[in-house]
Amino acid sequence: MLTRHKGTIGVTLAIVWAIIPLVFPIGDLSIEGRRMLAIFGAAVVLWVTEAIPLYATAVLIILAEIVLVSDEAIVHLSDGFDAPKYASFYGALAHPVLMLFLGGFFLADAAAKYRLDRNLAGVMLRPFGRSPAAILGGLMAITALLSMFMSNTATTAAMMAVVLPVSASLSASDPLRTGLALSIPVAANIGGLGTPVGTPPNAIALGRLADEGIRIDFLTWMALAVPIVIVVLLVAWVLIVRWYPAEADQVDVQIGGAFDRSRPAIVLYATFTVTVSLWMTEPIHGVPSTIVGFVPVVVLLTFGVMDSDDLRNINWHVLWLVGGGIALGTGVSAAGLDVWMVGLVDWSSLPRIGLLFGLVLFSLALSTVISHSAAANLLIPIGVSLATASTIDLDPAMAAVVIAVACSLAMSLPVSTPPNAIAFATGDVATRDLARTGLVLGALGLVLVAFVAPPVWDALGLLP
Repeated sequence: MLTRHKGTIGVTLAIVWAIIPLVFPIGDLSIEGRRMLAIFGAAVVLWVTEAIPLYATAVLIILAEIVLVSDEAIVHLSDGFDAPKYASFYGALAHPVLMLFLGGFFLADAAAKYRLDRNLAGVMLRPFGRSPAAILGGLMAITALLSMFMSNTATTAAMMAVVLPVSASLSASDPLRTGLALSIPVAANIGGLGTPVGTPPNAIALGRLADEGIRIDFLTWMALAVPIVIVVLLVAWVLIVRWYPAEADQVDVQIGGAFDRSRPAIVLYATFTVTVSLWMTEPIHGVPSTIVGFVPVVVLLTFGVMDSDDLRNINWHVLWLVGGGIALGTGVSAAGLDVWMVGLVDWSSLPRIGLLFGLVLFSLALSTVISHSAAANLLIPIGVSLATASTIDLDPAMAAVVIAVACSLAMSLPVSTPPNAIAFATGDVATRDLARTGLVLGALGLVLVAFVAPPVWDALGLLP
């Protein structure tokens, strides 16, 4: 009943928001700008309240843009308005960045199907011995590494299956039970920052930059983000070890097993190795990661590694959510809404560091209470437009990257991310555990992303 009531309120607010700019003039904003403001505002309300599914809002955005601001709009457009082709909005659902993400989904799902993720974790965990602190660090490092190439949710589910039997063998009063369960979602959230396929906000940033003619290759993204991953992951490990000290002197973790040697599994191993290698060496061979990302889709389907059932289980709703965000950015730019919104404030009076601080802080705050993907969909187009249109010294690529990273570092509540929800569902992690860990790591991320990383990126010339 509460969910239904919440949905009714959210839909009502979205309709009211949409009607106001459609009916009443707003300053010097054009007709098309007012229509996009209606679409943008309704999307904000629906994504924040989750009155309807997030992916439903995404496709609603695409239809509304086609009906209101495309060259096939059913209502009159201003004379002289260069209306975008309606196919460009549909095309957001097949944007090259989505193909990159689709390839990541195929590799992740195939790895889970043939237990490659569990077996790799078993191999990588062996050097860490049996010390609780070392085991905890090993689990976090492996989780972060896997989440760079698999979805955070899939990685958390796989690694939680490893951790739960270990937790069950510990005393009910042992703080390590909480530490183990908490370490997995924290590491998965952090690790997802590291690559373009690690988490949807990264794909949203790359898609919006691609629409601006700005391209960041796979290796460059890693150079930007992996140092942040390492620092935040190390601090998270220290915090969890200190806050949840083990009662036992040793922990025995049994994980992995024999690698599958069937023909489909071998094809998967080869495809995984080649795809990741091509992603990592993009600056050498020059083949865009978005093209490389489609290779595993073709190979795994062609050789029967993935079948029709696996195809149905792909997270299509996530791809549609990202596509809706890309379409929203296209519409905001085409209608001139971005220029109008940026012009409401004299940004030139703010130093770059102040603007970066504001972008990161707002991204962290919004992503704490709504989906990371939804927050990125809302904020990245505005951040890129701000950097493009203002007179301040802010690069569009930097704006997109810092917002994407900040969105993924918000993990203070069970609702902040699916990995948090999985950990919370175990019963070993309370809201207060997520809150204090998430707040400290969020504050650290704020300092790193707003103050430390940008000058380093500038000095190394990492941004295009």
